Amino acid sequence: MALPVSCYVVLLVSALQTLVVPVVANIQADLGVSATSASWVVTANLLAAAVLTPMLGRLGDLYGRRPVMLGVLVVVLAGSVLAATTSSLPLLLVGRVAQAASFGLFPLSIGVLREELPPARLTGAMATVSGMLAVGAGIGLTVTGLLMQHGGDYHQLFWLATALSAIGVAGVWTLPKRAAVATGRLDWIGAGLLGLGLVLLLMPLEEGNSWGWGSAKVIGCLIAAVVVLAVFLLAERRITQPLVTTRMLTHRPLVIANVAGLFLGFAMFAIFLAVSYLVQTPPSITGYGFGSTVLAASVVYLLPGSIAGVVTAPLGGRLVGRFGPKTTLITAALLAAAGFGMLIVLHSATWQIIVGAFAVNTAVMFGYAALPALLIANVSPAETGIANSVNSIARSIGMSLGTAFVVTMLTRNLIPGAPVALPQESQYTTIFAIGAIFGVLAAALVAWALPRSRPTNLTVREAEEEEIFGAAGLAVPADLIAKQTT
Repeated sequence: MALPVSCYVVLLVSALQTLVVPVVANIQADLGVSATSASWVVTANLLAAAVLTPMLGRLGDLYGRRPVMLGVLVVVLAGSVLAATTSSLPLLLVGRVAQAASFGLFPLSIGVLREELPPARLTGAMATVSGMLAVGAGIGLTVTGLLMQHGGDYHQLFWLATALSAIGVAGVWTLPKRAAVATGRLDWIGAGLLGLGLVLLLMPLEEGNSWGWGSAKVIGCLIAAVVVLAVFLLAERRITQPLVTTRMLTHRPLVIANVAGLFLGFAMFAIFLAVSYLVQTPPSITGYGFGSTVLAASVVYLLPGSIAGVVTAPLGGRLVGRFGPKTTLITAALLAAAGFGMLIVLHSATWQIIVGAFAVNTAVMFGYAALPALLIANVSPAETGIANSVNSIARSIGMSLGTAFVVTMLTRNLIPGAPVALPQESQYTTIFAIGAIFGVLAAALVAWALPRSRPTNLTVREAEEEEIFGAAGLAVPADLIAKQTT
């Protein structure tokens, strides 16, 4: 049962992540809130994931993966019920924060497979489970489109999430009980400080248009964020088993890898949200856009890039094995820049949007494949787990920043006299231009700051295995590290 249950819960992770992306505008209209406030339905989920994912992985080591997975699913179930039954934005955000616990199911599921399956089956099983991330994202987008195609109530999506979570609880209950694999304690102080610091950082970025960029609120939050994050770093130095070791934030190759992860997360959600908003814009009012339904936005424009992940993710592992992580990461950054760059000048036809989004999504998949190999080449075997966890946090922060940036851009420079608040077309052009510039800068930074890497000695299967362990924020097996560094 380990493989089918792991496949299902990982599919649930990505489905919950993408269910709400195409309906942020619907939530805004239903609750009567600003676009900035409605965007917190996405941002709060990603912020919570950045803090919860490494914590839940650690809890699985300390108390056993089955009970932690059950606890996670119960929390997700409760959050889904809350989101399905409320018409209050604060309560909806609480529900979305609870749903963010689902991100921890991916590393926990990989851990279950390591415990339950023989080595001969492990790599293939992990590749199957990892592929469920792309499949689940596609299913989430498709189901959203189908449920909302005739102006449906977005609460249906959360009722669906409730049912899916309940099935997950039943499935995980069938897993065998295993003893914990580690001793120690959880870094609650570090998690609390990190969460507070990220909220203080992102809140002024989200609310800057309404508060005023030079207002006391914006400046005060940014100063407070710097102070809290500085305290977080000082606290981590003094804690025996910290959430984030300070070496992970000061060693140059690791810093570059985390900056690259942040960019990839930014690119992923910037393209998701920008495309979703752009294609649903009514051209009769703005002179641009497609006036698409939620169904078309989900299935026609966003689904191809998500489903392609089933193919492009394994291809990324092959590129790492053939050319090395540095070359693969540079390729990914340049491909993202090309996708954004194309959309700067070509976004008036359906095929143009699909191709541009596909290029950026493919770049993200290639980059995610390269990061684990880049990390293990620069840390000791004992540090690979925490290095991957820190990189996972960086990716989640990047997703949050991408969301905040897109919403900030789309709530300023509005079309005067329009019956509803809609941005000028130039705002989308600026979003794509910034994405392209960041891609070029990321490629240049990796090319300049990292030492030259040679092709690895890994086979295709071993490269894919390394990629999956890294994506899950887990320690890469010592035998793979030995091959990577010889």
